[in-house]
Formats: sequence, C-alpha cells, structure tokens
Amino acid sequence: MAHGGGCLCGAVRISIDAEPMAARMCWCRLCQYLGGGSGTVNVCFPADKVTTTGEVRWHESVADSGNAMKRGFCPTCGTPLFSIAESRPHLTFIRAGALDDPDLLGPQAVIWTSAAPHWAHFDSGLPQHPEQIPPVA
Repeated sequence: MAHGGGCLCGAVRISIDAEPMAARMCWCRLCQYLGGGSGTVNVCFPADKVTTTGEVRWHESVADSGNAMKRGFCPTCGTPLFSIAESRPHLTFIRAGALDDPDLLGPQAVIWTSAAPHWAHFDSGLPQHPEQIPPVA
C-alpha cells in the first residue's frame, strides 16, 4: 500500500511504497529541539521505498547516541520531515506529523526518557527506555 506525506506549505511531498517498520517516541535533546519542546514521533520505512518531490534541506549533527545524523526539512516552511542515521542508510525515519495519516502507526516505545524534562508524560502502556534501543532490522 502506498502512503504519503509532506510539509506544512505543500512544497515537499513524500511518497512511500511500503508499510511502516516501527515507530518510536524520542525525547533526546535533539528531538526536543525538532519538536519545539516536546519529543518527536518517528516512523521508520525502508529508505529505497521513500521518494520526495520538492526541495529538502539537510542538517548534519551527532545525536545523543553518538550516531552521525542527517535531518531533512522543508526550506520554505521549516517543517521537520526526516532523520537518517549514516550508520543505517537503508532506513528513513519520517516525522509522524508529516504523514498524511498520522495514525498510520503510533509509537511502540518511548526512548531517551532520561533526557526528557520533568514535566514530560509517558504512555504507561509503552515500553520506556532511558536511552537508545537497538535499531530496526
């Protein structure tokens, strides 16, 4: 089944020709910046099944896990769209809010709870991890 997504202004569109592999809510400090203070929900897809139209700009940084990361966003409206770990280029993480159907797959775990602010609330029905957990296969 095909899925889609995009940015707030519509300048970037995402086409996905695969089902999601996993979804996690992340509270690492970088994700708090991307989420404007909250954690982010990131849905994983096979990278070779994700295509985009429109310009995506990339910011490179090192995550709290030590992984070199590329974060893609729309240069027109600033919507955060993607995360790609250089060590796992076969996976693309798309922000759940950028998907046309944000209910496609909800988080299956909460990661980096140790970095969350004291006021953060976690779903008690989800596994919670103080830091990074192993990547999706």
